Amino acid sequence: MSDLKESARTALRDCLDLKAGEKFMVITDEPLRKIGEAFFEVGKEMGAEAIKVEIVPRKINGEEPPSPVAKAWLDVDVFVCPTSKSLTHTNARGAAVKAGARGATLPGVTEDMMARCLNVDYKTMQKRADKLCKVLSSGKNVHITTELGTDLSFSIEGREGEPDTGIYRAAGEFGNLPAGEVYIAPLEETANGVLYVDGAMLGICNSPIKIVFKNGYAVEITGNAQAEELSRMADSVGPLARNCAEFGIGINEAAIITGNVLEDEKIFGTIHVAIGNSAHFGGKVDVPFHMDGIVFKPTVEIDGQVIIKDGKHLLDE
Repeated sequence: MSDLKESARTALRDCLDLKAGEKFMVITDEPLRKIGEAFFEVGKEMGAEAIKVEIVPRKINGEEPPSPVAKAWLDVDVFVCPTSKSLTHTNARGAAVKAGARGATLPGVTEDMMARCLNVDYKTMQKRADKLCKVLSSGKNVHITTELGTDLSFSIEGREGEPDTGIYRAAGEFGNLPAGEVYIAPLEETANGVLYVDGAMLGICNSPIKIVFKNGYAVEITGNAQAEELSRMADSVGPLARNCAEFGIGINEAAIITGNVLEDEKIFGTIHVAIGNSAHFGGKVDVPFHMDGIVFKPTVEIDGQVIIKDGKHLLDE
């Protein structure tokens, strides 16, 4: 517990700048209760008005928390959400941040992940994120290819690149912990082509998942048992769950493949494409579902400029 508390202290002190007297809420569930307890104890030790709430585990990523929790969330200064399913893409989280709360979600976080991925060079990540976000925010067309056969294009014209660098110290700032990505919402109905997910999606991929996009939607998801489960989950939500929702670039050099998307999507040299909800970072599709697919060694072109070549970041040069 002492090592876990030290990781929690790093997050609350260095990333979230928790101050004595601030209203600090931990939202957790039974699978991550131990981690939630560590955050709660450290928050108390730091002099915050600490509150711990345990909810019934959500069934899928993006499912809303109970309404009393959503209401309480509006009246806190700082929050962390170590939960087994993600609360990132929920209306409750979005409303809390809009009301001025700062904080982080930690869906599926493990003790090992906290110890390994929180103690990183945040200044380097910030510089890398700034360069990438500038290119994304001014860009119009994205083209992703891989040797495996990925050939996917979509528009990002008018959308803003968002950084997730782990530093959330001002009112309304929010991201994941561990951190380490930049991301943007593709324009709806513009994604066309094929994506081969060979890193992770619903766990580590032992064989690739093939996703065919047509006019912004995943019209075909095939390849293995994970693909079948992904299709089933999306169909249980409805057609909008197949929306091409996110394009992200991993920038955390401490992250490794684990089968946990919280870390997997941060791996330096990878990109990820998600289907489902995009409403909380600039898109228009609002559904209780969001699922990321991680791709190894991508080549990424934005308006003809190659910014990543076979997983190597060219903007770093």
